Amino acid sequence: MTMRFDQRAERLQQSVAQAPFHTWRFADGTLWMLFFRSGGDYFLRFPGLADFEVSATGLDVQGWPAPGVDTATVRHLYLNQVRPLALSRQGKLVLHASAVAFGSGCAAFIGESGRGKSTLAASFAINGNGFLTDDGLPLAWQGDQLTATPSHPSVRLWADSEAALLGGSQEAAPPVQYTPKSRFLASDTLSFCAEQRPLRAVYFLGTGEAESISIERMKPPVALLELVRHSFLLDVDEQQMLASHFDEISRIANLPIHYHLDYPRRFEALPLLRDAIARSVAQTET
Repeated sequence: MTMRFDQRAERLQQSVAQAPFHTWRFADGTLWMLFFRSGGDYFLRFPGLADFEVSATGLDVQGWPAPGVDTATVRHLYLNQVRPLALSRQGKLVLHASAVAFGSGCAAFIGESGRGKSTLAASFAINGNGFLTDDGLPLAWQGDQLTATPSHPSVRLWADSEAALLGGSQEAAPPVQYTPKSRFLASDTLSFCAEQRPLRAVYFLGTGEAESISIERMKPPVALLELVRHSFLLDVDEQQMLASHFDEISRIANLPIHYHLDYPRRFEALPLLRDAIARSVAQTET
């Protein structure tokens, strides 16, 4: 199935005559996204940025930038936020995660915003392990093998991570208007993996308060809760879709591939961290 995205001309964000059935907010309470129903379809609003309409099947998406919002910003909202939600309407599972290739497989990193998903992906990518995604990882079963599919080849980094990892060696892509992060496209310096890979390990990132690197196996019930929290689902009220989504996540949670990862948030410690993660992933393949 091919998803179609049509970006329309800018338009004012008129008031909506109904209350949203769901909202997303940042950790500080700032409103990020509102979810509405529009007949059998869906209407998604990013206040001050853009509106999107998603068909009931998830196959058709239209986007309207708010006045003054550029094309790059709308396209990035579609790729990072709207497309994963539309895929959920097709019965597909997408995690809020970065992912990196290891040998014939890959590993995913999941955590709250600011816990280092993108920094880890970029750190591995500049050292030869191609990243599959910065945020938004589609998963699917191929027989008994859980497989990850690459997303668009760009990484967003805060200024300190950019300076520590890239040091001005790579030109940033056109900025997007909703984040101060810089965006970098895959290159010879920033390696990208464009192939599907079996998912060997999932690391849930801790708060960074650990004094040393800690990797601990996670029990299935705990992994289940975390996977639910960090997955995309467009309609949280549709019972049949919700049940199917939960069954899929439960199957994944029972795989022996989930770990809690915590480590000191110091850039100079990244080489040791990469080695520890690589050893951990290698053990899942034995």
